[in-house]
Amino acid sequence: MTRIAYVATYPPQLCGIATFTADLAAATGTHTVVAVQPPQPPIPYGPEVRHRIRRDVPGDYLRAAAWLDASGSDVVSVQHEYGIWGGADGEHILDLVRSLRTPSVTTLHTVLQNPTPSQHRVLAELVGMTEATVVMSDSAARLLTHAYGIDAARVEIVPHGVPDLPLVAPERVKPTLGLDGRTLILSFGLLGPGKGYESVVAAMPALVRKVPDALYVIAGATHPDLLRREGESYRRRLETLAASLGVAEHVRFEGRFMDVAELSTWLMAADVFVTPYPNLEQIVSGTLSYAMGAGKAIVSTPYAYARERLAQGRGLLVEPGSTGSLAEALIEVAQDCELRLMLGQRAYAHSRGMLWAEVAEGYRGVFERVAQAVPKVGPSVAPTAMLVAAHA
Repeated sequence: MTRIAYVATYPPQLCGIATFTADLAAATGTHTVVAVQPPQPPIPYGPEVRHRIRRDVPGDYLRAAAWLDASGSDVVSVQHEYGIWGGADGEHILDLVRSLRTPSVTTLHTVLQNPTPSQHRVLAELVGMTEATVVMSDSAARLLTHAYGIDAARVEIVPHGVPDLPLVAPERVKPTLGLDGRTLILSFGLLGPGKGYESVVAAMPALVRKVPDALYVIAGATHPDLLRREGESYRRRLETLAASLGVAEHVRFEGRFMDVAELSTWLMAADVFVTPYPNLEQIVSGTLSYAMGAGKAIVSTPYAYARERLAQGRGLLVEPGSTGSLAEALIEVAQDCELRLMLGQRAYAHSRGMLWAEVAEGYRGVFERVAQAVPKVGPSVAPTAMLVAAHA
């Protein structure tokens, strides 16, 4: 079996990429982890985390490359999003990959349509130095080839993984959450500006007039970086907005990071799932993927990933920035049981190819091809020189 080393943020850090990495690593089998740690007190990682990179310490990236080369791994899987790496636009990741002698595969969680020159340089150099690049949508692959000049033959498309949940009627699950008799509208994810939650809160008065039992639940902890800077001020602003619109009793916050079991319960209980993201360049959404995997009727703004995944009647897309358009779509789906069922069934059927077992097969194929095409060579430095920061 190909031995994989994953380099990324990792649980218990509260981070969507950390969760993705843990799920992917568990699904693919034999692996070790090098965890990227933000500037905060040491994190109590599990035993699979064998080495750490302090995000803002440049020397840690070179030491991690040497450790990986000596670890016996056949392939290094690097998860990329600008914000999780140190340096300007995360450029420290280039030092690690440039120093690696072990073949590497990069998974891109962000591909910007209009990057700054620095962002363009970092991404283009990273992709150019790795043996293969994985993206999670056709739109991301096209963007890489057209906007970044990447050879399409070096780009692999493997969808975002989702857990294997049963397709059940929300009414069967709501009583476990004390929501019997409510029409549940759900969003989840790390809380922070830029998610568009304000637009859903603003649409609630119109929805409540038509659907008096409607309840909008925003599930998730505040993003750790935002929490360090501002505390819970953003959540308080949303609460103030709901109160000012007279819908405080119809908006609820479940302000904690949920494990897969708890999150799955909320997803199965939801009647409608909404991703109101204003950034139309967004090329992947784990939350939307999970909602499809639970067979939810989805209402979304038309960001790139939603346009692709919700095509062919798998969800409803609404005009970005229009509270009225969002309210109309939510009312339509909330009031029409047959429409909800149809949208949910189509999303669920499409998501069967996104189950983690299927996604793991796709990644294993990429890893094996890379390992066979680029045999691993010896470590770039003596092992004794690289263990200094193994548990720093």
